[in-house]
Amino acid sequence: AYRRNGVREYLVWRVEDLAIDWFVLRGGSYELLPADDDGIYRSEVFPGLWLDANALLAGNTRQVLEVLNSGIQSAEHEAFAESLG
Repeated sequence: AYRRNGVREYLVWRVEDLAIDWFVLRGGSYELLPADDDGIYRSEVFPGLWLDANALLAGNTRQVLEVLNSGIQSAEHEAFAESLG
């Protein structure tokens, strides 16, 4: 259904496994998007959308928000926002 409707990225929070998976559509198939060396997921579709999955799973809301705000303040997000209008 996601592919049929053009969903380019999606997240799965596997509560029982204490894991988050981020999938990205590439070449007609969904692939796992790896976290970077700092353990941060960085959206390929929405530049500046960053997620510290380990902090989220640990309930560390402050860290989650700090990483998210860093992404929103990044040069890549600024360029993306400017491209929208």
